[in-house]
Amino acid sequence: MGSTKELPPLCLDALREVGNIGIGNAATALAGLLGTRVSVTVPSALFSPLEDVLAGVGGLEEPVAGVHLRIDGDIKGTVLYLFNRESAFYLIDMLLGRPRGTTRELDALGRSVIAEAGNILTGAFVSAIAGMTGFKILPAVPMFAFDMLGAVITASFAASGCDDLVLLIETDFVQEAERVKGHFIMLLQPGYLETILAALGIAL
Repeated sequence: MGSTKELPPLCLDALREVGNIGIGNAATALAGLLGTRVSVTVPSALFSPLEDVLAGVGGLEEPVAGVHLRIDGDIKGTVLYLFNRESAFYLIDMLLGRPRGTTRELDALGRSVIAEAGNILTGAFVSAIAGMTGFKILPAVPMFAFDMLGAVITASFAASGCDDLVLLIETDFVQEAERVKGHFIMLLQPGYLETILAALGIAL
């Protein structure tokens, strides 16, 4: 496990900027799927111990759907993009052009929609990090996940051997009057947070 030291505001500002660029790229890609404009905001970005992130997203037993992506190369870890069940249903309706509230369960079509959106989102974040740092990042095949939040995060954490400081970026996707909240989570193996910040010109 790594340290749970607090990061200076400058570090969070830099990481939030990475998030803004990544989410902007994702919004462009999603707009292509929707055939209409999608606006995106990043209300918050923070590094917290894993247990605090779990509480912030909704708790261990919160059902979530999304994508899990292992990354290798110049940095190593796992990235996830997760929606709670209600947001996942809203996103499916948004992407399929249905009235909000139509989707009431996660069927095969819904899983496919969430998986595709999650692939776009995680890919956009990884590309943003690579673009800003110059790192070569090798993503594995994205994996769809639908389970309780605790199970998804704990499995990712255990499999990756990651540090106990987790990056959590909250995102809001807005299309006309509809809003969908999601959470981007990055778990890095020990030492790679410092590697990213050094590439951004920030020393801890």
